[in-house]
Amino acid sequence: LSPDEDGICSGRYFSESGLVGLLEKAAELFSTGGLYETVNEVYKIVIPILEAHRDFRKLTLTHSKLQKAFDSIINKGQKRMFGTYFRVGFYGSKFGDLDEQEFVYKEPAITKLPEISHRLEGFYGQCFGEDAVEVIKDSAPVDKRKLDPNKAYIQITFVEPYFDEYEMKDRVTYFEKNFSLCRFMYTTPFTMDGRPRGELSEQYKRNTILTTMHAFPYIKTRISVIQKEEFILTPIEVAIEDMQKKTQELTAATNQEPPDAKMLQMVLQGSVGATVNQGPLEVAQVFLAEIPADPKLYRHHNKLRLCFKEFIMR
Repeated sequence: LSPDEDGICSGRYFSESGLVGLLEKAAELFSTGGLYETVNEVYKIVIPILEAHRDFRKLTLTHSKLQKAFDSIINKGQKRMFGTYFRVGFYGSKFGDLDEQEFVYKEPAITKLPEISHRLEGFYGQCFGEDAVEVIKDSAPVDKRKLDPNKAYIQITFVEPYFDEYEMKDRVTYFEKNFSLCRFMYTTPFTMDGRPRGELSEQYKRNTILTTMHAFPYIKTRISVIQKEEFILTPIEVAIEDMQKKTQELTAATNQEPPDAKMLQMVLQGSVGATVNQGPLEVAQVFLAEIPADPKLYRHHNKLRLCFKEFIMR
């Protein structure tokens, strides 16, 4: 701050009580927004000031608000809703500066893909005319040469928060897994001959990880993407990932407190019964029937065998 500027330091908020007032307002808003853990962080700044003034009345009030916040954390547990995320890409010269830009949008908790798709289509339809806007239905990379230059294209994909393994050590609670998020992932299944889905032995997968400029939750509900990484998983790696996921679901269902028989029943049916993308039996027959000829695949082969060992144990 430059003290010579008129009115900056004489504003009514530029005082200790002004600061406390603003922080209390912030805590209240965080509480309304269901971010109870941050209420505690805000009051950590307020409490020392109140203690210095020996303002016991306000301290009583503050601690009762903190108690309420902690109670809410305990009572609401996993039922809290933090938002759904979508990647939105804009293609076409009609968008001007937005052309080829990608954003991550944060939507209210249970927003389905058709809802955001309908909203954006309506909004840009008003800007450019309804016939000029088209939503790209898949999440495959967009080939600009195949697009009509007179149209505006929007590609919308559901994305999930992405963490490295080391990050998961610090992100233990449900809140930590949904706060301060700046990396998101979506997967695109594909086969070498261009079809999205095929037999187990030819099913590849592209994992795309996006990094946003700021972390969610943020002042705005859309943040631009500043980095994009892609990883291709080979069919055996896709199988390993599937088996790990099934094992995790089984573990979660068997360790649930209190036990939930219905949930376990569903997970078991999904794990053992043959589903759309064939069950574990099929995976074992395709990838583990014989030792691979290519030495590069030994590691994956062993990893998949270990996955099955863990899976059967569960």
